[in-house]
Amino acid sequence: MKKLFLIISIITLTLNSCETPSSNQDIPKKPKNIVLMIGDGMGVTQISAGMYSQEAPLNLEQFPIVGLHKSYAYNDLVTDSAAGATAFACGVKTYNGAVGVDKDTMPVSSILEIADKRGIATGMVSTSSITHATPASFICHQKKRKQHQANALEFLNTDIDLFVGGGKAHFENRDDGINISDKLVEKGYHVSSYFKEDILKITMNPEKPYAFYTDSEEPVAVSGGRNYLPSVSAKSVDFLDKRGENGFFLMIEGSQIDWGGHANQSDYIITEMHDFDKAIGNVLEFAKKDGETLVIVTADHETGGYAINKGSTRDSLVTAFTTDYHTADLIPVFAYGPGSEAFSGIYENTAIFDKMMNALGLKRN
Repeated sequence: MKKLFLIISIITLTLNSCETPSSNQDIPKKPKNIVLMIGDGMGVTQISAGMYSQEAPLNLEQFPIVGLHKSYAYNDLVTDSAAGATAFACGVKTYNGAVGVDKDTMPVSSILEIADKRGIATGMVSTSSITHATPASFICHQKKRKQHQANALEFLNTDIDLFVGGGKAHFENRDDGINISDKLVEKGYHVSSYFKEDILKITMNPEKPYAFYTDSEEPVAVSGGRNYLPSVSAKSVDFLDKRGENGFFLMIEGSQIDWGGHANQSDYIITEMHDFDKAIGNVLEFAKKDGETLVIVTADHETGGYAINKGSTRDSLVTAFTTDYHTADLIPVFAYGPGSEAFSGIYENTAIFDKMMNALGLKRN
């Protein structure tokens, strides 16, 4: 009997080891689409303040995978948005102030540019000028981040399908006299100013690329002057899903969480955090229905050395700041959808680029 039991056990183990990979339910599915959402300046305390200051849970709390990235720049433990976003966009550590170039000032292709060349639909949405450091790092290549007019000109070098944000002045009221909006129209874009044509009321035709922008900067959410981020985020994933037969890559930035940190204004941080979280909720709703979309939420750095102190209640947070600049804190990374498992653990900020490229099956030329 013992011999018979041993023989049966060996046969069973052999059969189990010969199962085909397709029968293994633990093999993660690859995503067709990626949405990278960047809460500029959003550290753990910014998230905590947003969480504690409202009764309902944040949409961010639904994410099953959480990791941490090391945000430092090539030349400084405390990064800026340019170096931080270039790490995500291009996969290289670079110096503070660099946009889409490496430490030696050489241009580096971004995931958006690589995706575009592979026939994947692409888009960006931002609550700052679309030429600011974070969005610019995905499409521009400049030695210094504040070259807004030069950044705007580089939008003609790619076939990005959708971009929404501030920056109209950098496209139209330029020192060189070039009207980039006219050039975009010649390329087939629908181009509009947000305040002249309300994007919230527009039904986007997926057969045509879209560009929407306001003047050089955006108003803050708390003033009621800006309300587009949640709605446009929902519109953008639907638009790119219809436009991108081979999938899509979309970057969405909640820019002004950072500005609240620089201003050392807790209420500013919290209202921008809530606005960004509504956008997260809309994207997450799409991803749950779609089943093929990887959603990643992170930040380039923390801003303000923001703290919630003793005496705080859910109705009244007692907060303080250590700086009006950025800090070197580890930054949380949240992931949902196929391929999300890769974003757990602690890793360099450049690894986010590598993980996204791997998820979409992309490689540099």
